[in-house]
Amino acid sequence: MTFSLAATESVGLGVLLALLGVVAFGAIVPVVPTGAAVSGAAALAWHTQPLVLILAVLAGAAGAYVGDLVMYGLCRLGGEQLARRLRWLRDGQHLGAVQERLKESQVPVLLVSRLIPGGRVPVLLAAGFLGLSWRTFVVANAPACLLWAFVYAAIGVFGGSVFPEPWQSVVAAVVLVVLITQIVSFVQRRRAA
Repeated sequence: MTFSLAATESVGLGVLLALLGVVAFGAIVPVVPTGAAVSGAAALAWHTQPLVLILAVLAGAAGAYVGDLVMYGLCRLGGEQLARRLRWLRDGQHLGAVQERLKESQVPVLLVSRLIPGGRVPVLLAAGFLGLSWRTFVVANAPACLLWAFVYAAIGVFGGSVFPEPWQSVVAAVVLVVLITQIVSFVQRRRAA
């Protein structure tokens, strides 16, 4: 069995490039549901061409990585003033706690922050304010983005394996991601209160 870019015809190379662009944009503008985009693409790939699933994970991870690089650059260059103007920074105490965790263990904090809804921006801000080196960020963020894309693709595959029609799988994956995100956000708010 040979695999080539022609195998992407079922999902479409355009869909993969759009996924990369949407996730990159969503990493910079954190209101775009990037996890749902990866899950939906994975569910579609599961039904049409399972080998393309790997490309969907890689496109999602690449988009997240590029967006995170831009976001980290903004955090480092714009600093606290930009963060406050864009309302990225709400709670100075929370940021201080994140900075302390980053001083202790940078790579695990970056990995976990990518998986927790709403956790990435405070960690990027804290890393930028601390002056975490570009080299450390570039290296540590790659596995974080890949793990993130894999987790959301797994949610899409779950939806794809439960429902017989591709559109049902995509809807199920998106709804599941939204539900998980809302539940995690609710738990975080309750713990903070």
